[in-house]
Amino acid sequence: MDLVLNIYDQWLLTPYVYPKEGWPEDSLLRQILSLALLINIHGILLYFFLGTFSYLFLFDKKQMEHPLFLKNQIRQEIKVSLQNIPFMSIPTIIVFLFEIRGYSRLYDSSQRSYGLIPFLKEFGSFLFFTDMLIYFIHRGLHHPLVYKHCHKLHHKWIVPTPFASHAFQWLDGFLQSLPYHLYVFLFPLHKISYLFFFIFVNFWTVSIHDGNYSVPKLFQPFINGAAHHTDHHQYYNYNYGQFFTFWDRLMCSFRQPLVYNDKKKNID
Repeated sequence: MDLVLNIYDQWLLTPYVYPKEGWPEDSLLRQILSLALLINIHGILLYFFLGTFSYLFLFDKKQMEHPLFLKNQIRQEIKVSLQNIPFMSIPTIIVFLFEIRGYSRLYDSSQRSYGLIPFLKEFGSFLFFTDMLIYFIHRGLHHPLVYKHCHKLHHKWIVPTPFASHAFQWLDGFLQSLPYHLYVFLFPLHKISYLFFFIFVNFWTVSIHDGNYSVPKLFQPFINGAAHHTDHHQYYNYNYGQFFTFWDRLMCSFRQPLVYNDKKKNID
């Protein structure tokens, strides 16, 4: 995040927004205000860009004919997202603040060599670690003592659209994003990789809500795609995973998506 903040400081915030004297770029208050601005603006823009792209080009519009699809559902999903993103950003700002002030294990190319092989290793470990933690966090959010207070809102969308991807109660959304933040405090990660992973995670979150089941048959047993997550929204206690089906299978919460039993839906 410091890469993004430095670019904005250099080209916008320092020359045009903040006083030129008496408020250095490493000021704690200035960093908090800058992060609040950038996280909210970019978070909303990314949500609309990915959600709109997915809705226009990937989302199966036949999903909207489902009897459990709510009246004005997309409008409701967007409203919930916009209401909660600012609150979700508050703990996110705190985490990013620790990152840009040097408490994470993020590094750049001046500190160690970087290339395709390190990138692939980081990507693999990032997916495994975050998928594992999200599984247990997500399953915990379904505990009866927690569900109605935190996660129930997201399950209002029994037949979700891409715009449901961020339609969480704010604490629910932050808790499920926490593994992504935690990773950089435990494991080395290149700053460029971190930005790429951040965009990828948002894209994936949208994609598992798009009702597009075009996963090659070879990968269907392993990849937790939209088919698995759609069944999760409809049956609640299955398919808690984010990227893979591994933890659901291991913890006996896996459910074969109904759509995969229809051979006409499979892509060989």
